[in-house]
Amino acid sequence: MSRIFISGSSAGLGLMAGELLVSQGHQVVLHARDATRAQDVRRALPSAQAIVVGDLETIAGAKAVAEAVNALGQFDAVIHNAAVGYREPHRVTADGLPHVFAINTLSAYILTALIERPKRLVYLSSGMHHHAAANLDDILWKTRRWNGSTAYAESKLHDTILAFAIARRWSNVLSNALEPGWVPTKMGGPGAPDDMDQAHLTQAWLATDGSPQAEITGRYFYHMKEMSPNPQASDRALQDRLVSVCEDISGVTLAD
Repeated sequence: MSRIFISGSSAGLGLMAGELLVSQGHQVVLHARDATRAQDVRRALPSAQAIVVGDLETIAGAKAVAEAVNALGQFDAVIHNAAVGYREPHRVTADGLPHVFAINTLSAYILTALIERPKRLVYLSSGMHHHAAANLDDILWKTRRWNGSTAYAESKLHDTILAFAIARRWSNVLSNALEPGWVPTKMGGPGAPDDMDQAHLTQAWLATDGSPQAEITGRYFYHMKEMSPNPQASDRALQDRLVSVCEDISGVTLAD
């Protein structure tokens, strides 16, 4: 039995992964943005061990979520699921950051850096990351005209880069990324064509499975099969630079 924390798990794929893991006998801690969502997810999955409440849109909020997770003790795995989608208008957070970057990229970095190191880390990417560029020179969209689809794709590339950076830096942690497919969640939209029954399986498998196929690190998956990521994800210079950018913006240092 494993203990797993899943960010952004009050609905959609995060909740589905939580339901599956609980059905398999694991202890699962969920995360909700606010008290109302926490009540909803408590009704949806009453057998969850706990629900951490906090808004990952701000640096302070992400730090508070990490602190609340650590207060619950050691976890075997953390699934970084929290994200907003590809149809988002431009909106700036209280920290002066584009909210897509703040939630999809920076909060994953902050939680990675501050949650007591688990045995496994799982990062949700997207098929859209294959066609993105990291654009670290304008990660905050200061010079480009906003495009929600591009911002989302970049953020999912960032998550994959982060997963691979951790795999290289932390030899005692299995760190992998995956794409769940374009599925008809609230984020994906009703016309999404991929199989909803498959979309949550890989993250649960990577978080807990004891097979040699799952007990690897620095890899990218789709439907429990390894596939090639965007080549930028394996660029060590980009990995180090993304970590440095996130450190500078958040004030949170990633330990070696």
